[in-house]
Amino acid sequence: MRFAFIIIMGLFVSACGSVPPINFSVPNVGPSATKIHAEVKVITVTLARADEQTGPMPANAAPLAPYWKEALEEALDKMAIFQDDAPKKLSLSVKVLKIDLPSAGISMTTDTAAHYELIDRADGSVIYATDINASGTTPGDFAFQGLARARESLNRSVQNNILQFLQALQTTNINQPMLPAPSPAKQPKPTS
Repeated sequence: MRFAFIIIMGLFVSACGSVPPINFSVPNVGPSATKIHAEVKVITVTLARADEQTGPMPANAAPLAPYWKEALEEALDKMAIFQDDAPKKLSLSVKVLKIDLPSAGISMTTDTAAHYELIDRADGSVIYATDINASGTTPGDFAFQGLARARESLNRSVQNNILQFLQALQTTNINQPMLPAPSPAKQPKPTS
């Protein structure tokens, strides 16, 4: 009887112990009624240097940047807010400023921060720039294993971060850059 109980408990714990994969894909993104008449040619996602960070950053966070980029590309594709054949070409640059993972707890919350910039590729002007702070919480009943709750809180935090950027993007006016390109310095006329 005791042996059967141990086997049943072992199966229960192993069933509850699977750690979800890294999945930053934002759920329920649909086409936007707002359209931006520009094409995004390049998307980059990088981690902030130590002097740029606004909070904790795990030492092993570098592999997360490609997942963030992939999820952002997927969300922008689903949103269809940009026009592929538009004459104006943009770059989207994302700098991850903070990934504050939970250390322990029943309910786990991860906080993320990222700086997003849309840059006009023709003149370098910053069309739009914003810092997004988001969190993701996984309740204690999500999984028995703490690592599973922590991983899912990271997934939810990044998904919420990207979602907040997508919502802000809908109010962007590309014809009024936030930081216009610097005007070229006037060259002095040669004297004879």
